[in-house]
Amino acid sequence: MRGVLFVCGALAVLYIAAALLLAGCQTRILYQPHMGRGWIGTPDQLGLEWESIQLEARDGVELDAWWVRAPVARGALVFFHGNAGNISHRLESIRQFTDLGLSVFIIDYRGYGRSQGRPSEEGTALDARAAWDWMQRYSGYPAEQTVIFGRSLGAAVAAELARDVQSAAVILESSFRSVPALARSLYPWLPVGLLLRYDYPVEQYVAEIDAPLLVIHSREDEIVPFAHGRAVYEAARPPREFMQIQGGHNTGFRDSEPEYSQGINRFLADAAGLAERR
Repeated sequence: MRGVLFVCGALAVLYIAAALLLAGCQTRILYQPHMGRGWIGTPDQLGLEWESIQLEARDGVELDAWWVRAPVARGALVFFHGNAGNISHRLESIRQFTDLGLSVFIIDYRGYGRSQGRPSEEGTALDARAAWDWMQRYSGYPAEQTVIFGRSLGAAVAAELARDVQSAAVILESSFRSVPALARSLYPWLPVGLLLRYDYPVEQYVAEIDAPLLVIHSREDEIVPFAHGRAVYEAARPPREFMQIQGGHNTGFRDSEPEYSQGINRFLADAAGLAERR
């Protein structure tokens, strides 16, 4: 009997320790700017014309960004990246979008890359709005020619922005339903609802988006289950489309070429009215 009680007690201690560890480390798990501070490259390596831009969020935090011009542009795209690394780790995606005729404005959230501050859910919303405001003032592209794109955490940031502004189209890739829903998928044995300070309720955001929406997700995504992408799609208003791709969470956009770019190209032409690139 003592042995059983000892084992049960040890398991209880381990369970509580795991719960406390998740609660204490959740910010570091969700935001990972430490995965890459310095630039690993710049768009000129792709032969693209670009500018380094500094902008200021409404709370005074200074943000770092790139404005990358497509050689022949049919529109522009505001790019919100995932939770690790910085803008320089997205050169392959920048090339894909400029090849599709979209000039790209990509920012580093507060605390990422060369941006000031520390990341937070409220902060990323301010950062997204600062990016949108810059685009509307300085890019030369009106809202009806501007696409909002987000991948992984960036999909949540993009969806929140897209709920509040009118754009040509919205593309959400590898999106989770919400942070608590994702945590329940990854840690079903923990009381995540009692522990988490973050929400990012993407399903709620997409229900309020009026622009044409494309949701992209891979069945092979090892971080955000495929069911999350489907749930986001189902929660959205029409017009909406779903694209299933192949490959991992961080590689699907590359592993699924050329179907990936072809699908986005068709969506932009059919749903957003941006002439198809051939």
